[in-house]
Amino acid sequence: MLTTGKAILDVANEHSFAVPAFNISDWAMFKGIVEISEETDAPLIAAIHPDEVRHVGPEMITGMIGRAHTSRVPIAIHWDHGAGYEQVLQGIRYGFTSVMIDASMRPFEENVAISKRVSDAAHVVGVSVEGELGTIGANDSYAEAGAAEIIYTDPDDAVTFVEQTGVDSLAIAIGTFHGFYPAHLKPALKLDLLKEIKSRVRIPLVLHGGSNNPDDEIAEAARTGINKINISTDIKVAYHHKMREVLGQDPKLREPNAIQPACIAAMKEVAAQKIELFGAAGKAALY
Repeated sequence: MLTTGKAILDVANEHSFAVPAFNISDWAMFKGIVEISEETDAPLIAAIHPDEVRHVGPEMITGMIGRAHTSRVPIAIHWDHGAGYEQVLQGIRYGFTSVMIDASMRPFEENVAISKRVSDAAHVVGVSVEGELGTIGANDSYAEAGAAEIIYTDPDDAVTFVEQTGVDSLAIAIGTFHGFYPAHLKPALKLDLLKEIKSRVRIPLVLHGGSNNPDDEIAEAARTGINKINISTDIKVAYHHKMREVLGQDPKLREPNAIQPACIAAMKEVAAQKIELFGAAGKAALY
């Protein structure tokens, strides 16, 4: 069933688990992600970045919405990392049921003002809003915007931000990078910082990044305050690594229905592990 990010994350917040937000960039990936969510009976947030929307075309969003309507698990279609008010409005016009406004690289007051403007507009039409405070690291040209170093979320700022913007969920920076974690740094989550923020901010919290962070830390985060975890790099690496293997076996291969099934299966295997790790397996029954 098609629903909003808020409807999905409020339940996750109440029951202390995290919902995967899988970033997809073509129909085959989306189809596989919906299949594995249904197989594991898990709620799903299907996320797509504005750059990916430009790549696939807005017509695919119509198809995603249609597929969500027929699914037996709750699905939100999420506009990931909207860069400004006008861009987020574009996502709403396309039919997204959940949007993110990412003004985290701007000064705090500007971030608050832009995020509040987006919340006010989105809530009028029943669309949920994710904001971001603090800056996640960015490690390659394919990743979403970020800082060279992590700017950790300040708990006092988080309280003020949520009160003044009215966002439904908040992405925080506690020790992750977009893309792969830099080789010269040891991945580590500040779980004490997460617990402090959660004790003061009651809305669902979001973790962006997470590739290379230890599974035990991710699992603990999902049970102590994080309710949405974005997954992009890990599933795309699995999908395209398998595609290279398949294509390498026979240079004459050209038909997608001969190439993609193994790629989808590899991606689904990674996705299933994340669903289980986050505690989302079987949770569709709660909706």
